[in-house]
Amino acid sequence: MGVKGLTKLLADNAPKSIKEQKFESYFGRKIAVDASMSIYQFLIVVGRVGNETLTNEAGEVTSHLQGMFTRTIRLLEAGIKPVYVFDGKPPELKKEELAKRLSRREEATEDLAEAIETGVKEDIERYSKRTVKVTKQHNEDCKKLLRLMGVPVIEAPSEAEAECASLCKSGKVYAVASEDMDSLTFGASRFLRHLMEPSSKKIPVMEFEISKVLEELNLTMDQFIDMCILCGCDYCDTIRGIGAQTALKLIRQHGSLEKILENLNKDRYQIPEDWPYERARSLFKEPLVTPEESQPDLKWIAPDEEGLKNFLVNENGFNHERVTKAIEKIKVAKSKASQGRLESFFKPTINTTVPAKRKETTTAKQGKESANKKSKAGKK
Repeated sequence: MGVKGLTKLLADNAPKSIKEQKFESYFGRKIAVDASMSIYQFLIVVGRVGNETLTNEAGEVTSHLQGMFTRTIRLLEAGIKPVYVFDGKPPELKKEELAKRLSRREEATEDLAEAIETGVKEDIERYSKRTVKVTKQHNEDCKKLLRLMGVPVIEAPSEAEAECASLCKSGKVYAVASEDMDSLTFGASRFLRHLMEPSSKKIPVMEFEISKVLEELNLTMDQFIDMCILCGCDYCDTIRGIGAQTALKLIRQHGSLEKILENLNKDRYQIPEDWPYERARSLFKEPLVTPEESQPDLKWIAPDEEGLKNFLVNENGFNHERVTKAIEKIKVAKSKASQGRLESFFKPTINTTVPAKRKETTTAKQGKESANKKSKAGKK
């Protein structure tokens, strides 16, 4: 879920913190990607027709592999260096949200069964997407694929978004790529939305910078976290009637959740019983992540050609010729990416002196002007 209404809130109240970028502008950049979010998108979109998805001969779904393979190659061809971060054990506080998601999938499964009986294609497609869940096997498949491609994989101790943000704060990566806005709440210095969208959609990348978010909203990081909790997050229920704009207004007015709760009109707003906002705040401020000194060195190495062919072609029924061509693309892309960004070669310098040549040119020009004046005076 992320943070409810945060994208629109920032667009309305902190527009300078957001800039649209071309996909290619991240050449040479190391980007931490929320793997589970990407896999979920692939399962919903790639090769889906109604409730049918891509499968191998054994009937196992391969949409996630197809999506991960082609999208990662696109990143590499653009000179981007992705590192995929996978979720670990979810925090206890997230169990209620996960239970809600399970309930919604069960309802969607029932709705899908009815839609299949009635034969309404639009309903079949809509409800089938709502039944999608990223499984442990999907994750393991993608980890194996990425390692064979020579792309670094990190397994987070808990939330992937928190681990991505930690990598960003420590300078290991330039930005975090996800669709969940709570990457900002975890403190990622730069956050990218739509980086993993297919090129056919022609959607620009939205880049958010947390320092500018705080500056434009005129909030501290602690106040921003409190505002996100009030908007609605994965760790506790919302207060009915309080949306994103109201959350911002209340934080600006009172400064903290404690002060808001002290002054909130209890007749108008019903605060959930045992509302765990303090625990949610702690999870955002001090999440379970890999300590900076233990973070791995990120290395992008040559692909395992035979391993990829065996895994994709022999085990999952991919076309041999296409996989072979794709491997060549990976090899070319990695050699190109090793060139680095242009700005790393040329650093701007400040020249405080006026070039001697310019002085000579100016002096010569003045001399010519003086000679011309004398010449004209002599002709009169």
